[in-house]
Amino acid sequence: MKRLIRFAGLVLLAVIVAVALGTLVPRPLFQSGEAGQGPLRRILVLTNPIHTDIAVPIDDDLLERFGFLREAGLPVDLSEARYLVFGWGSRAFYIGTPTWSELSAGPVFRALTLDNSAMHVEVAGDIPEPNPAVAAYEIGEAGFQRLLAFIEQGFRQGANGPELIQGAAYGDYDAFFEANGYFNALVGCNTWTAGALRAAGLQTGWWNPLPVTLGYSLRLHN
Repeated sequence: MKRLIRFAGLVLLAVIVAVALGTLVPRPLFQSGEAGQGPLRRILVLTNPIHTDIAVPIDDDLLERFGFLREAGLPVDLSEARYLVFGWGSRAFYIGTPTWSELSAGPVFRALTLDNSAMHVEVAGDIPEPNPAVAAYEIGEAGFQRLLAFIEQGFRQGANGPELIQGAAYGDYDAFFEANGYFNALVGCNTWTAGALRAAGLQTGWWNPLPVTLGYSLRLHN
């Protein structure tokens, strides 16, 4: 029993050290300064206790680039629409847990081990700022285009483009699509968000599996 307790303690210590170093060590190691070069584009990072999304302001170019969203039935042309909100995550957990009250063991187990992934897209109106769950970043045009390319690469392509997951939406303003890559506890939704922000020219921590560590690393390194 003592050996088991000692082993568990060492594992916990290793996880704490990995999370701390993953937050404090910047990635990339050196900031290019490109993210702050004009003309600037403003994006938002939305946070809840376990997940992060990226909100991109809607304009004609964005709607043309992601035209498949309209074809999938998303109401991107509403006059009240202001943002497209993108997130990547565990297919089972994402779709199977629309609210905390619907949390169940199966999706949690899949998310903690290995699961297929899904892209979630939501049409959002005005997002109030300042807000503890909202962080805004100004990025250059080149970084903005790389961010959009990174997001596009998250969608799995079928014969007719990105593959809509039928009947999986939370409501009338969102949709799920099949995604590239596999989800697990080490490489999850927040590491995807971090990768997208690095593509945009921002620095994150080296490894950020949690929203709180990603948020801290963004504030620390940018």
